[in-house]
Amino acid sequence: MDIASIIGMLGAVGMVVGGMAMAGGIGPYIDPPSILIVFGGTFFAVMYKVPMANFLGSFKAMAKAFSPKPPSHESLIETMVEMSDRARKEGIMALDGADGPDPFFKKGLQMLVDGADETKLVKQMKDEIRAMKRRHGEYQAVLKGWIDIAPAMGMIGTLIGLVQMLGNMEDPKAIGPAMAVALLTTLYGAFIANIVFLPLLSKLEHYSAQESVYRDLVVEGLRHIARGGSGRHVQEQMVASLPPKLQTKLMAA
Repeated sequence: MDIASIIGMLGAVGMVVGGMAMAGGIGPYIDPPSILIVFGGTFFAVMYKVPMANFLGSFKAMAKAFSPKPPSHESLIETMVEMSDRARKEGIMALDGADGPDPFFKKGLQMLVDGADETKLVKQMKDEIRAMKRRHGEYQAVLKGWIDIAPAMGMIGTLIGLVQMLGNMEDPKAIGPAMAVALLTTLYGAFIANIVFLPLLSKLEHYSAQESVYRDLVVEGLRHIARGGSGRHVQEQMVASLPPKLQTKLMAA
């Protein structure tokens, strides 16, 4: 569970809602026509913009911003060191059936056991990393759709409200509701884009980058195992791309 995501979203929403309440109550900021235009219109416009499978899958992807499973670089490197020393002493076949921290690791290890050379191993695993990035990019494109379309829907609602207001200037009672639609749709659009989906997109991009780095480390470690490298050498090569503090911690272990 990512506490920062939960506290951040609740805090941002709470500050906005609290400000509304202090300014005169929540009631004036709730307008069904505005909600229909912005929330409903954006929902269906985004659905129209992307394939249905990507649209539905994006909701599952968004949930990962609140309950991510970040890979452990430390655990991976420890496993790689242990397996490289074992393979060097007993041969690659000694790793047959060995457990790994994740399916990507296990697949690469099984390729080595089955006789794949370094070139084939790297090519196939790099292809999988690119496919992962492409999948993540498709879901992130859905969130970008919400970010782009919600303010536009807010502007459409503003124009609708202004048309209603200007068309009924003789009726003072009609000016207020029309003006509410005109202003609230802009508010709703900005709220959806900047408080809900923009932070979600940033979190998903961050987790995607983390996973990409992790998988690159897996490929690097398996390459050195395929070459018969020692555990110490594998460790030195793998920690080179990590932050200095983590490098110091791992090399001291």
